[in-house]
Amino acid sequence: MTGARNRGKEERMPNVAFTDNIQRHVACPPTQAPGRTVREVLDHVFAQNPRARTYILDDQQALRRHMLIFVDGELIRDRTGLSDQVGEDSSIYVFQSLSGG
Repeated sequence: MTGARNRGKEERMPNVAFTDNIQRHVACPPTQAPGRTVREVLDHVFAQNPRARTYILDDQQALRRHMLIFVDGELIRDRTGLSDQVGEDSSIYVFQSLSGG
């Protein structure tokens, strides 16, 4: 009976978007992916896009120094484990810090 109740109901998942300046280097179209933490969601995204993983994460699988991630408008706290919690309706934005003058 559960299947009948959920039929026609769209599964909700966090939205993931990458800024245009990242897209100039590696294609990362906006997407949705399941997960309860930033790590889980990004692992799903990167499974389909391994080039993005190496651009966003370092060789220890931590967020690169020049990258920032916001969840629902808040900067994540755990840059190493990416354990910040996300909800099924969360928006995850991945930014590349810009520097220079």
